[in-house]
Amino acid sequence: MALNIVVCVKSIPSSVNVGVDASGQPKIAGVPTALNPFDEFAVEEAVRLKERVPGSTATALTVGPDAAAEVLREAIARGVDGGVLVTGAEFEGGDSYATSLALSAALKKLHAEKPVSLVIFGKNTSDIGAGVVGTQTAAWLDWASASAIKKIDEINEQSATVTRMMEDGVDTVKLQLPACLSTVKEINEPRLPSLKGKMASKKAVFPKWTAADLGLQPAQVGAAGAGASVLKASLPPTRPAGLKVEGATAAEKASKLVDILVERKLI
Repeated sequence: MALNIVVCVKSIPSSVNVGVDASGQPKIAGVPTALNPFDEFAVEEAVRLKERVPGSTATALTVGPDAAAEVLREAIARGVDGGVLVTGAEFEGGDSYATSLALSAALKKLHAEKPVSLVIFGKNTSDIGAGVVGTQTAAWLDWASASAIKKIDEINEQSATVTRMMEDGVDTVKLQLPACLSTVKEINEPRLPSLKGKMASKKAVFPKWTAADLGLQPAQVGAAGAGASVLKASLPPTRPAGLKVEGATAAEKASKLVDILVERKLI
């Protein structure tokens, strides 16, 4: 038994100090990027499964500009075997709907080359946070899916038994493969990139697939194919300065604090 695992990753701004331009759009040009933090857990789980099932392979997949290849290199440095970059100007501005379509088309292409057993996603991205790309991708493919996965209990060539977190406890679910799983951070502890992995990542060459390569029209992906768009973004309001309670002793400070809370009808 051997598994062909694909882990979907995303390149996001590594800084929280992202501004907004005059038109109300985020200013992300030139902002440093990094692997989406929640995708680190998905990459780690893909590598663990590869190690758990001899003969298995793990491939990273991302949609983005040429610079997004860096997150594929990061995944290889952490133990993934290779990567695929879906890129082109036509993919810019896509939402989860358009992105999941692009990912599903890439997965179909990979599946035709070598049957895919399992696709792993992080629970969401730190920049958008919708948390639906994994299930949407599965819907495009008509594959089984489950989200909030905290443990992959058993897996073979035909099925996977997983534990997923629920508001009132946990569920144990058995899915027929191929399937898409969205993991939570409780599933593992991501490893650091190894020296061997870093060396391999520097030498890695990635196939670049455009919409045409995937049998998609430009109107189906990116901003043109999105079901939603950001009309205007704004920075959160500046937090007011805190109030410092003065006093010669702790008792005096406490008394003044109580007076303030009473005055503001907080107690």
